[in-house]
Amino acid sequence: MIPVTLTQTGTGSSRPFQGSYWAVPYNLGFGCVITSGAATYSVEHTFDDIQDPNIEPTWFPHPTVAGLEANADGNYAFPVTAIRLTVSAGSGTVALTLVQAGD
Repeated sequence: MIPVTLTQTGTGSSRPFQGSYWAVPYNLGFGCVITSGAATYSVEHTFDDIQDPNIEPTWFPHPTVAGLEANADGNYAFPVTAIRLTVSAGSGTVALTLVQAGD
């Protein structure tokens, strides 16, 4: 897969990224970089179908990349339906780059 980058400036959430959750193995790595200013951010995932307009997705924080104020990286070894970046404090910009094996 070609790397995909999501950005978020100030508080709020980025658009969701949908990887190939049917890929075997799933194996998705990511890195977060604060590109300007200061920000507190988390990487979040859901198991809900974000394409279904009748469902409000439940978002879960990544177990190690949550509430951070510095660059960090992590991975998902098991499938999730979507991933997003949420900035909870600050006015800085955070970039989340994702790369999935295969595809």
